[in-house]
Amino acid sequence: MAEPERAAFFDVDGTLVRTNIVHAFAYYAMNQGGVFGTAWRTARTAALAPFYWTVDKLNRKVFNELFYASYRGLSEDRLVVLAHEMFEEVLRPAIHPGTSRLLDQARRSGCRLVLVTGALDFTMRELAEHLGADDLIANRMHFVEGVATGRVVPPVVEGAHKAVIVRDYCVREGLALDKSHAYSDSFSDYPMLAVVGHPAAVNPDLRLRNVARAYEWPILDTTE
Repeated sequence: MAEPERAAFFDVDGTLVRTNIVHAFAYYAMNQGGVFGTAWRTARTAALAPFYWTVDKLNRKVFNELFYASYRGLSEDRLVVLAHEMFEEVLRPAIHPGTSRLLDQARRSGCRLVLVTGALDFTMRELAEHLGADDLIANRMHFVEGVATGRVVPPVVEGAHKAVIVRDYCVREGLALDKSHAYSDSFSDYPMLAVVGHPAAVNPDLRLRNVARAYEWPILDTTE
């Protein structure tokens, strides 16, 4: 079988699943450490939720950097163990009904399937395997002696930078950018959508829906 000459790049949160990275940290907060530590982290996450939401809307890169600081001090081993539990309890049930159909269509068209997400890699690996993705591009937490520093390894995978990541990936893998596809639900991913030859809006927010209509991009729904 010939190697794919193009790729299909998929955002994850909102596009393929109905969860987001705040759900992931909330799960860790409720399952990490002793009772006092768990209660404190959960309360802190809840208190900061409106702040995180506002920053996310203003600047996705800044949001990622601030949000991942919440992981500081957590054990790498424990995070990896919880990642499996989180997949079973949070991510698998949250997969949109139309996700497999969307992925199957891209594979049948000869695309390599690549998930591109601002989530942390260890939280996404099992989902990527379950969905049959060929590759995963995600943020990586920086660890020192098995403990999270709260910083991600640059470059940060976020809206504006996703376009650079996708372009560089195609160059490195010998794939045709102009023949490749990209899918997202968020206007923050507009640069990634615009850089490929075949963009599509999936369950789009209002701004992305308006852009998709203006440029006559396909508007898809994976929620049904």
